[in-house]
Amino acid sequence: MRDERNAEADVENSIAENLRHVRERINAACERAGRDPKDVSLIAVSKTKPFSDVMAAHKAGSTQFGENYVQELMDKIEELSKSGETESVKWHMIGHLQKNKVKYLIGHTALIHSVDSIALAEQIEKEASKKNEVMRVLLEVNIAKEESKWGFDRDSVEEACKEIMSFSHVKVLGLMTSAPYTEDPETNRLFFRELNALAHELYDKKLIVDSDPDFNVPVLSMGMTGDFEVAVEEGATMVRVGTAIFGKRNYAN
Repeated sequence: MRDERNAEADVENSIAENLRHVRERINAACERAGRDPKDVSLIAVSKTKPFSDVMAAHKAGSTQFGENYVQELMDKIEELSKSGETESVKWHMIGHLQKNKVKYLIGHTALIHSVDSIALAEQIEKEASKKNEVMRVLLEVNIAKEESKWGFDRDSVEEACKEIMSFSHVKVLGLMTSAPYTEDPETNRLFFRELNALAHELYDKKLIVDSDPDFNVPVLSMGMTGDFEVAVEEGATMVRVGTAIFGKRNYAN
């Protein structure tokens, strides 16, 4: 039993130390770019990790968590409700979202990052209207034009914004991208810079909401463990960091 407690304490300490280091790196990137660190939200990506890891990160100061899979997200939301910490945590859906899973997210997630089609936005509108909720979303842009990635291309996202602006229960707060995996984060700088310019172009055209009580708009969700510092330097307002906080994932479980 003591060994079990010691192992749990080791995991807690490791997560807390990892979080401290990630925040230091975000702060340093902000300083290099002349930005206020308060303008960058850290989304702790807890996919495949146990709920105990979420609580360890929360204990160390994390309040925003990202999940890629709807069922895993809902399971963790249920566990959180038992802990009594529901009000202090915001959940983000960051993975590819199927239309038949949308209904589970309404009223439970602060932000859906991965709206990659008009059809998905229409489904969110339909499900949100049933519950008289307004769902905040980001449009996913495949800025690097990778065949393996989901998302609007640069040329179609403006028309998508125009169409979704007419929806009563969906609000576009900004853009998201998953840049290519790379050993050299500098190779993604151009993609982050391009997404930043695109988001502000849409914002200036009033195709993104003017303001939001919880998030700085336009929201730019970009940058992960391998390249979040470059993303911050190029204007990210949210970075989605998992491995650097929770360690490598075991997808075999």
